[in-house]
Amino acid sequence: MNAKQVSASLAGSVPLGREASVHRLGFGAMRLTGEGIWGPPKNRTEAIAVLRRAMELGVNFIDTADSYGPNVSEELIAEALSPYPSGLVIATKGGWNRPGPNQWTHDATPAHLRKAVEGSLRRLRVERIDLYQLHHPDPVVSLEDSVGTLSQLKDEGKIRLIGLSNATQEHIERARRIVPIVSVQNRYSFADREWDYVVDYCERNGIAFIPWFPLGAGRVAGQALDQIAREHRATPHQVAIAWLLKRSRVMLPIPGTSSVKHLEENVAAASLQLSDEEFQKLSRVPQLAATR
Repeated sequence: MNAKQVSASLAGSVPLGREASVHRLGFGAMRLTGEGIWGPPKNRTEAIAVLRRAMELGVNFIDTADSYGPNVSEELIAEALSPYPSGLVIATKGGWNRPGPNQWTHDATPAHLRKAVEGSLRRLRVERIDLYQLHHPDPVVSLEDSVGTLSQLKDEGKIRLIGLSNATQEHIERARRIVPIVSVQNRYSFADREWDYVVDYCERNGIAFIPWFPLGAGRVAGQALDQIAREHRATPHQVAIAWLLKRSRVMLPIPGTSSVKHLEENVAAASLQLSDEEFQKLSRVPQLAATR
């Protein structure tokens, strides 16, 4: 891929409601933590360098969560970037407990969410969280209670914008009856399109769609992906990101990494333009049934 400039701005912009707009290629900060998304990174210096390099490359949207570490990802972001550059939107999430490495348990009770927001405010060193997302609807807590709590925290000035993660269309519609929802973050890639209908719903309603595990398509990096990557002198991961950007105008990929080199490769995908034929060819790749 022969790009003269490497910048997230080349992907264009996507609105977050009526109050904010960000470049359509962000950074996911989950992988900055230790193995099992637990504890500090193996190389703290490199993690800090990744965050600072992201800013130099025009990234102005960072996604994190209190459960990443737990707490470690948010603390690293503040250490690397506070005081924050103008225009940077930091999105964090709450609604999980972390009993250990690779272990996640639901807790989207109003009491937990209030405590989680206060913790994120402190760790991120901000007075108001730009975008706060319910990490996952809790099967034993009313969605209305969870989202209602976030709405109250927004009214109190502690949250600017509200989003959902791991949500169905029904979840989104119920939440929107309580408060404006500006983003939805679900697992999605060209080879994992279970949430296609949610992407379409978000596009119709002007809601940013943030795909997590956006490079999961690499697991099926077969002939089609490799061939297109060679033709563009790009990596398969860059092609996977380019497919997402072409899929919808509200798509906001957040590929994450703990390596400056891989960060630069990911951001370079902002300038990669797939043809309609290439897009359709990748869209016909068999789905990843194992991830459901």
